[in-house]
Amino acid sequence: MSWKATGVEHLRAEFVLVASEPEVSKSAACREFGISRKTGYKWLRRYAALGLDGLVDRSRRPRRSPLQVSGAVVTELVRLRRAHPHWGPKKLRVLLERAGFHGEELPGKATIGRILLRAGLSEAKGRGRPRRWEPAGRLENAGGPNDVWTVDFKGWWRAGDGQRCEPLGIRDLFSRYILCLRPMRRRRVEDVRVVFAEVFARYGLPGVIRSDNGSPFASLNGPHGLTRLSAWWRTLGIRLDRIEPGHPEQNGSHERMHRDLALEIEGQPAATLAQEEKRLQRWRLEYNVHRPHEALAMRTPGAVYRCSRRKLKDVKPYRYPVGYLLRRVDSSGYIVLNNQYFRISDALVKTEVGLERLDETRWRVWFCDLAVKEIEVERAVPRWLAAPADAQV
Repeated sequence: MSWKATGVEHLRAEFVLVASEPEVSKSAACREFGISRKTGYKWLRRYAALGLDGLVDRSRRPRRSPLQVSGAVVTELVRLRRAHPHWGPKKLRVLLERAGFHGEELPGKATIGRILLRAGLSEAKGRGRPRRWEPAGRLENAGGPNDVWTVDFKGWWRAGDGQRCEPLGIRDLFSRYILCLRPMRRRRVEDVRVVFAEVFARYGLPGVIRSDNGSPFASLNGPHGLTRLSAWWRTLGIRLDRIEPGHPEQNGSHERMHRDLALEIEGQPAATLAQEEKRLQRWRLEYNVHRPHEALAMRTPGAVYRCSRRKLKDVKPYRYPVGYLLRRVDSSGYIVLNNQYFRISDALVKTEVGLERLDETRWRVWFCDLAVKEIEVERAVPRWLAAPADAQV
């Protein structure tokens, strides 16, 4: 056992004085002071060799560290990482070897990874599972109708005929008005986009859409968690709000609506999916028009909600800053620059991205106001390819 944290050196001195007495059993002294015999004999040896100075804590720093690298290696590694921000330890180790570092001065891949992490040039990743995009910042507040819409799938159940019923719910956060409650056969982006297009055409566009981190609203691998559905929302000028993984209470009012739905509809399934859809629409009508809400001072959502003034038909394409090159992401998720293909993302298929020139060979790729990635061409792109300063893109 270790010594207690208070008066450590005083206790050690008291112990060695007691245990050094000829008639005192050293084992009994160790038991009295609550330490092991191994620790007790260690302090007796140090006291015999150095006196009271031997009872002071010594440095625990190892005399030799096999993982220690020189400052020259760290400096060169940081320079290489900044020149190639997307290259991993394997490639950087080869570059270090080319730069003349060999033998014991050449660090291993794991050591390079730790150096990059400490230098803030890398991020720690979980073991055995992909790193999930996590939302940054606080969730938006709803000061009025259409400031924030919430969306989620209700857990599925089966109708009496065995068909799967999984309602998609879209709801205005401020008024609690349910804009859509439709059973879906699949969660495919194409199917959900059709539903949103109908809702946008009827009610207009919100400022923000809040969702969880599941498909088709968010992606594990897409830049900024984008999917083809949420990327489409961004092109319409809609900002994205995502709750933290594992925290459904951050979308609490929507989850409460799901609980009411489970009690009143899911608990007594209809005979067919068609009947289930009719029941959902009747329930939505009652919820919006007849049911008072405490959060609305006992008014109904229908008495508070108003359609948005931003209409789908009035949306104009996003305008990138002057001087950006424009490229359209092809059906495979690539763009072409200087006769070279660069992988961007499947989430941005058939969308337009803007390229900001950083230097002769490096470009930053933007999707609307989101920085997606940086790319590096093998040869310098001619200056005349970039739009002139006074041009309007």
